[in-house]
Amino acid sequence: RKKRIVVLGSRSVGKSALILQYLENQFVENYYPTIEGSFQRCIKYNGTEYDCEIIDTAGQDEYSLVNAKHTIGTHGYIFVYSVASRNSFDVVKVLYDRVLDFSGFQQVPCVIVGSKSDLDQFRQIDPSEAQQFAQLNNAAWIETSAKKNVNVAQVFEHCLAEIEKRST
Repeated sequence: RKKRIVVLGSRSVGKSALILQYLENQFVENYYPTIEGSFQRCIKYNGTEYDCEIIDTAGQDEYSLVNAKHTIGTHGYIFVYSVASRNSFDVVKVLYDRVLDFSGFQQVPCVIVGSKSDLDQFRQIDPSEAQQFAQLNNAAWIETSAKKNVNVAQVFEHCLAEIEKRST
């Protein structure tokens, strides 16, 4: 079962760090902007093996467009914001709407991810606010720390769960 998962979010929210921690169990401290990368991984979820292509995108902002290549053939989305950045959360809302516009669906299988949960002292987004946004859009929500390897695998499992939920 092939699944294509696209990871979206503004610059430096930790999209690549999340993917690297998941695939290679390593955390990269330095920030190198991503052009775009694709990773293959077999993920076992609920007794089923999924052949997943995970797309790491260049950071988006409210002006850069999500384009058709991010939506065509995509089964699930991971929208990442930093718990320490109000702007990155606002960008996730814009990106979510853009994906809906492009896909033509009223909902898409996705996970809203609050990254950098280890930066609690700099928190700008309350978990309840993010949870509310996720519920409103029938999405899963989770907070993670790639640095401390907290809830990293769960992000991808939640995404597969959302994909499965919609395909039954």
